[in-house]
Amino acid sequence: MLVDLLGLKMNVDGVTFHLWSPWRCTALELRLFDAVKQTPGLTTDNPPDELCLSLKTEKQWATASEHLQRVLKGWQEESSDAGAERRTWRWLIEADSDADGYDLHGEKSVFWAYLRVALERGGPGDGEKTEDVDFSGFGISFWNEDGEES
Repeated sequence: MLVDLLGLKMNVDGVTFHLWSPWRCTALELRLFDAVKQTPGLTTDNPPDELCLSLKTEKQWATASEHLQRVLKGWQEESSDAGAERRTWRWLIEADSDADGYDLHGEKSVFWAYLRVALERGGPGDGEKTEDVDFSGFGISFWNEDGEES
């Protein structure tokens, strides 16, 4: 299936949404996972201390991606005082692979997407005003079953 992550297109066999240690996640991470959960036809896997939702069709990806973007855009609009706080978000893409396509644990390598949010507060003369937060409780993996690269 062809996955389009905001202009980055990848040909993958499946996508899995991960929520690690749900009791320690931020409210936004929980809202993102709950939004994805509304996508019909997802496969659920719950290893210890983790929740996983997997999909294998482009239609499911489009629906899940739309749900994620709605939550993130809503979060941007929730800023406390209009003009006093600016919120932005971006996806960080990561992959760990050797020359044969395996990660350091000997498993098939996958692409990962993690979320980074930025909170910008204060006025022009306030010095350092941006705070970046990398979310470590919510992630997306893009994977192939047949050994082809993503």
